[in-house]
Amino acid sequence: MSTTSVSGTSPVDPALAEAVASGFPAAVADLSRLVRIPSVSWAAFDPAHVQASAEAVAELAEQTGVFESVTISRAKLGASDDLGQPAVLATRKARGGKPTILLYAHHDVQPPGKDEEWETSPFEPTVKGDRLYGRGTADDKAGVIAHIAAIRALVATVGPDFDLGLALFIEGEEEWGSGSFANFLEQYREELSADVIVVADSDNWNVSTPSLTVALRGAVAFNVRISTLAHASHSGMFGGAAPDAMLAAIQLLATLHDENGSAAVDGLRSRTSDTPEYPESTLVRDAAFLDGVAPVGTGPILDRLWNQPAITVTGIDAPDIANASNTLVPTVRARISARIAPGQTAQDAYEAITAHLEARVPFGAHLEYDDLQLGNPFLVDTSGPAVALVKQAMSEAWGNEPLETGIGGSIPFIADLVEKFPRAEILVTGVEDPDTRAHSPNESLHLGVFKRAIHTEAILLTKLNAGTLG
Repeated sequence: MSTTSVSGTSPVDPALAEAVASGFPAAVADLSRLVRIPSVSWAAFDPAHVQASAEAVAELAEQTGVFESVTISRAKLGASDDLGQPAVLATRKARGGKPTILLYAHHDVQPPGKDEEWETSPFEPTVKGDRLYGRGTADDKAGVIAHIAAIRALVATVGPDFDLGLALFIEGEEEWGSGSFANFLEQYREELSADVIVVADSDNWNVSTPSLTVALRGAVAFNVRISTLAHASHSGMFGGAAPDAMLAAIQLLATLHDENGSAAVDGLRSRTSDTPEYPESTLVRDAAFLDGVAPVGTGPILDRLWNQPAITVTGIDAPDIANASNTLVPTVRARISARIAPGQTAQDAYEAITAHLEARVPFGAHLEYDDLQLGNPFLVDTSGPAVALVKQAMSEAWGNEPLETGIGGSIPFIADLVEKFPRAEILVTGVEDPDTRAHSPNESLHLGVFKRAIHTEAILLTKLNAGTLG
């Protein structure tokens, strides 16, 4: 791995910008091809589509002509013998003391949801104005193609016989929880070892201002089963004296928040940091508030989104209205999803939340927990040379200085990268913007942002190839 000082930071030759521009139509076409593959990685969906997507990505990697090895690989899911979804791993060794850069994205996507909520077919990419619509256009198949297109631009300007080390890791189950990620890193540790890791799975401040994500909240998600009765009982015969699980669940879940809607769990931590200006009116617009609905929480908006914990009940299993009868419900199950501020481990937060529930459960109801998922928060060390290089690259490609931003969401696998490769600098970049609607109907990619993201990465690769890192 590289051990010398930073160099190669002079302005980029205009030929690189021309290479990005001339290659952009092919990048959009390749992205559209990937979007047409419904590569939903969830267990209820056809895994053949994820395999087809991996094969398409591997073909694109092969076609760059720069990798010494391109494979489609899987690793075990946790401690089981079951294998995770297919990932693409392509590698090229560094020469002459040059650094190695690992480029990460994921080729799997979220389920599309209801077709009637889409303005276009979710798996038929459609250009409307300056945006490309479709599931995965931004999250994260654009990240995949940004890597490929940046490599193509590098080859177009310096040729295929460059000294920079490259590893391309395109995961196939990020939207399904990255269950085999840690095992994959261990299994392919040598191939993935790098000086710099680019995670192209975040967003930008707006369509004209790039962002370098330097803080990510962690995630805690689990099911809680709330039970009060051995079986359903007649609500007329026993209602008013026998406690039903629905009442217990409503009362218990309500204790997770205070009157302002802030998380009210002792032991969940917050942090403080300087944040850009983000007025309440922008939040109302970006999150699509209905008329008259007020925000929750207290403090600056971005502190609430980046630096404070948040708790959401994302699902409840109980009789639906169409099948409801006049009975007391014996059991209700809820899915609790919490976002954890940087500076606290997910395990510590989980223990704080469950202790809160146990201390406040009404009527002596029984609580059981299952399907726990944990992801630790992440803070970037912004003092490293690669951070300086990527900021320069963003400034050149976008024509505006980048902002250091946080993300209220989580990328839990980054903690695995930090653990396995503690000396690597991790750069969290992305192609999304406030109008992307990732995970929602009508997901879209701003094509101008996409082009600038490709250009940024091409500049970064060029700088790393021309210089070295300390």
